[in-house]
Amino acid sequence: MLTAIHPKLPMRNKRVTKDFYLNQLGFQEVGQTDFPDYLMVRRDAVEIHFFAFRDLDPAENYGQVYIRTDAIDSLYQSLLDRNVSIHPAGPLQAKAWGQKEFSVLDPDTNLLTFGQPSDSTVNPTPRLP
Repeated sequence: MLTAIHPKLPMRNKRVTKDFYLNQLGFQEVGQTDFPDYLMVRRDAVEIHFFAFRDLDPAENYGQVYIRTDAIDSLYQSLLDRNVSIHPAGPLQAKAWGQKEFSVLDPDTNLLTFGQPSDSTVNPTPRLP
């Protein structure tokens, strides 16, 4: 039986990645912390792992994670309050596929998209006839 998934994303610098996820996004470090080439972070039920990839070219990184939440408005506001840079093409908005979403890029350009099902109180994207 499958019970969870923990995506692994590349990182160039553990200190920079750790600082971003802990101090900007509110995650906590978990697991063994003495491995220089590996990092594990968790926030609520979401856990993300990182592996060292020092030669990573951020412009060629296509790492992506979709994270579901049940409090998208307050999460979005908390990141704005921490001055987290929201992806230029990813501000909080209702999408045609029934999700309310926003996105951020981490220091290695891994794309994190946060989403919650839209409801009737959200200003949905108009559907074309």
